[in-house]
Amino acid sequence: MAKQLIDTFARRLPGDIRTAVHDNSAAGTAARYRALGDDYDDYDSLRRLAGAIRQHSIENLDHYLAQAEESLVRNGAKVHFAVTAGDACRTVSDILQRAGVRSVVKSKSMVSEEIHLNAHLTAEGIESVETDLGEYIIQIDGDHPSHIVKPIIHKNRRDIARSFEREGLGDYNDDPAVITRRAREFLRGKYLAAGAGITGANFVVADSGRLVIVTNEGNSRFCLAAAPVHIAIVGIEKVIPSDADLAVLLNLLGRSATGQQLTVYTEFVSGPASAECSSGPREMHVVFVDNRRTEVLASNCREILRCIRCGACLNVCPVYRQSSGHAYRSIYPGPVGAVLSPLLAGDKFKELADLPKASTLCGACHEVCPVDIPIPDLLLRLRDKAHREHIPSPGTPPMGGFAVMGSHPLVWRAAMNFGAAKDYVPMLDKLPIPYLGAWLKTRTLPPWRGGKFRAWMKSRANRKKEEYS
Repeated sequence: MAKQLIDTFARRLPGDIRTAVHDNSAAGTAARYRALGDDYDDYDSLRRLAGAIRQHSIENLDHYLAQAEESLVRNGAKVHFAVTAGDACRTVSDILQRAGVRSVVKSKSMVSEEIHLNAHLTAEGIESVETDLGEYIIQIDGDHPSHIVKPIIHKNRRDIARSFEREGLGDYNDDPAVITRRAREFLRGKYLAAGAGITGANFVVADSGRLVIVTNEGNSRFCLAAAPVHIAIVGIEKVIPSDADLAVLLNLLGRSATGQQLTVYTEFVSGPASAECSSGPREMHVVFVDNRRTEVLASNCREILRCIRCGACLNVCPVYRQSSGHAYRSIYPGPVGAVLSPLLAGDKFKELADLPKASTLCGACHEVCPVDIPIPDLLLRLRDKAHREHIPSPGTPPMGGFAVMGSHPLVWRAAMNFGAAKDYVPMLDKLPIPYLGAWLKTRTLPPWRGGKFRAWMKSRANRKKEEYS
């Protein structure tokens, strides 16, 4: 993804895409408020409880990961740990090669996007087909998701109809029912032919060893029904202590993500299919992915690991609504991405250090977060990190001159007198200060309304002197 500042990207965004992103995001936020408000008198206390559960989970991650591994193995699954994205991809391809698998079907997984699994499998000669409708459209278009929950929020049905026509799935038809039927017909054959099904997991319950997968299309079930091998790719932070904790989180996930009380399909996968089952995977592998999460855990932004990927912060964010997810140059967009993406970048932090600055700090993302992540605070901590590492803010003029002016009264007074000039804005535009002219082209200085405070203060001080003399 080429580097382009979010405001620049937003200005160049076609109007139909901006409208689609804005309207769908706003609708998601409205649905969330209705779903929570109708069912809970005080849902804020529930999300604080969920935040405490998630914080406890990540602060005791070593314990719960070990417990989850023990439980999964007891249930018949094989557990793998991958330190890097490359390790995770190689682990998956090694499992597939040992099983003689040449084609896989995939359920929606942000971690697989993060590690670029599809590209790796293609390079290994293994066909990998996304089965979530939105992710499938992203795949055939060579695109990447613009939203955590709604990957094609930036597309409309006409875009999809053209893509299906191009891929030979039928003549142009933008009727949503026709699009859905054609996708089903195509994917049925892929499900039956696949040698393995790859999924993510929304949660892994440590004490029971259950994988919890939530979808609205049921595609994860189809991925597992006929495939002899199941591979689940899971970020290490997805582990939670118990089923009691799961109940709290599931009550918030669907309502926050899509405005539903519960997603249409909520699956609990405890292990591979038993001998008595007529279908289902005979092998189950769980790949826990670190990919710098332990570094995030050791940082002062560890709270971001609470995230349950509901997308509520994206839906409510005024910056995301205007710019779309592609503006963030990362798999994780929006407020959560502005925190998580630079942290996961490691030594490439500088390349994404501008993302935390693409925020109004209005606090809406914190207010809607179902696990109470203080995202505005984390954004400020990352801004401070960029400052301490001397990473400049792209597109912003250096502030050293302002610091000098603001700390020297005579210089400040001269600047105020200069600002009171009738044509001060054109004069500022012509000043030979690097970046200032370009900066002012996208910002309007307010009309001059000052200049009298110092005179008033001086006059008042003189009167007080006279009163006490």
